[in-house]
Amino acid sequence: MKFIPARRAIWVLFLVACPCSVGAQQATVNRNVILRRDPSTASPVLEHLSKGARVTLVDATADSGFYHVRTEDDLVGWIFAKYVSLSEVTTPLPPATPSTVVPGGAQCDASLWNHVYHSQRLIVNQKCIAVTGTIADATANQTMREPDGVRHENDGDTHGWLKVDPEFQNLLNAGNMNEEGGNLVFEIVCRYPVTQPDAKTACQGYKDQVALPPVGSHVRIVGTYVQDTFHAKWMEIHPVTSITVVP
Repeated sequence: MKFIPARRAIWVLFLVACPCSVGAQQATVNRNVILRRDPSTASPVLEHLSKGARVTLVDATADSGFYHVRTEDDLVGWIFAKYVSLSEVTTPLPPATPSTVVPGGAQCDASLWNHVYHSQRLIVNQKCIAVTGTIADATANQTMREPDGVRHENDGDTHGWLKVDPEFQNLLNAGNMNEEGGNLVFEIVCRYPVTQPDAKTACQGYKDQVALPPVGSHVRIVGTYVQDTFHAKWMEIHPVTSITVVP
């Protein structure tokens, strides 16, 4: 990924990507099933899958009796593991491409991944990145506006918006443009009380130390650049390591 230099240049640091690879386990649905957003029967329904539908396991280990899967039409969600028949043949994914390391001094706290709720839903594009932009009010069109300008998620995370500077516009995808007001999403983990029962373990014993400047601040956000495979598959900085006000 190449960024165009600007007068207010902020260098981006990409940590070397993990050289390991994982297998993409193929499977078949052995009865009509419901694809859900989360591994719970109380979770919203994403799609109804018919018997014989083919899926790919996102994670080979079941969670609460559910497999995390990707469908042939590229939906990602959870289905009962007992209704999945695994194929014998696995197809290896392409190896991770080493990322470019450039000067700038951005550093990410890898230990934050211990506190990311369902981290397997996130596709890591760059392990560490520094992005500049202006904090926008992510609650402006919500029923309940928040004084800090970020949505308070049930898993304790923020759902914030960064109106990126022009040189980082290429970090956005259709999900960001159509569902997130053209902004890059950023999530500070475990910032608020966790009200979602299955997310409490991730935040147990941890409280975030990230400063959150007010809406309208021009900032540099350091964290991991990922795609959320749920929702509209927008791009995020998640987890956020630091937010710093810059000129």
